[in-house]
Amino acid sequence: MPRTPLRLLPALALAAGTVLLATALPAQAAPATAPGGPYTGMGNCPLGAPALTDPTDLQVGCVLSVTNSGSFTIGSTTVPLTSPITLQFGVYWDKSAPKVTFPDGSSANQYATVAPSGADLLDAQPAQITIPGIVNILPGITSIFAQVELAGPVTKFTPLAAGESYPVFQLPVKLHLSNLFFGDDCYLGSDSSPILLRPTTGTTAPPAPAKPMTGNPGHIAITPDPHGHRALVASFTGATLVDNTFSVPGASGCGLGGILDPIIDWTMGLPAGAGQGSVTFQQSDTSLALDTSLSDLTAAFGASAGH
Repeated sequence: MPRTPLRLLPALALAAGTVLLATALPAQAAPATAPGGPYTGMGNCPLGAPALTDPTDLQVGCVLSVTNSGSFTIGSTTVPLTSPITLQFGVYWDKSAPKVTFPDGSSANQYATVAPSGADLLDAQPAQITIPGIVNILPGITSIFAQVELAGPVTKFTPLAAGESYPVFQLPVKLHLSNLFFGDDCYLGSDSSPILLRPTTGTTAPPAPAKPMTGNPGHIAITPDPHGHRALVASFTGATLVDNTFSVPGASGCGLGGILDPIIDWTMGLPAGAGQGSVTFQQSDTSLALDTSLSDLTAAFGASAGH
């Protein structure tokens, strides 16, 4: 038998029910309409992706995570995160059954991820940065807009690191800086040299003299499929994820021929080594739907449509 999806829930497989699907949809099929109920918002989960349709997978699933507030400190500059940031992707736990063991001796599954279909894996609105000493009367001229963009796939997704001093996932990003004078290609970080975030709901371990930060796993709940399928949904609501172990490279591509790169570096205190910046994701709500069968998960999505 496959291993249970979550180390917290050895009995929840029974709570989820053992009712088998009477008329399973093909593994490659997606629900005709958007799923509802505990799967609301997961309509872009890549149920037909080759990695999820591999019959040797022990578990497959879908993730939707929305962060509603927070901040991103880069060197000497703090960027407020005032608009929601959405992450969505598929997950699978393959036959090698990768696990992570925590210092207290407990362990948790670690999942690989697949980008969503028909949507961006990371969706974030630009945040505004005021320029020191300048009154912001013309946004985008007397201020800077910074947009978080993906610089690679999410890796090492470990949902039950919630509450442990271990990253929940690794997220490579870059910051796109926009201002009338910066041009279209002004960035902090790149695909080849990203800002690698490792947010945790536990406590960070940055190099001295930086001080550790501590997050909060929020409220954790498990919801069995309401229609008798084997899928279950783990939800983490009101969580706070933190990281101050990443480094930030200097600016690149700012102004004609990069002429403004050194000015931006000087203004923002870049490049910044590990411990010189931080990120806080607050009011984060995450839902993870898991199943040992893709056809059963697909059927669960279909049964929930319209609910």
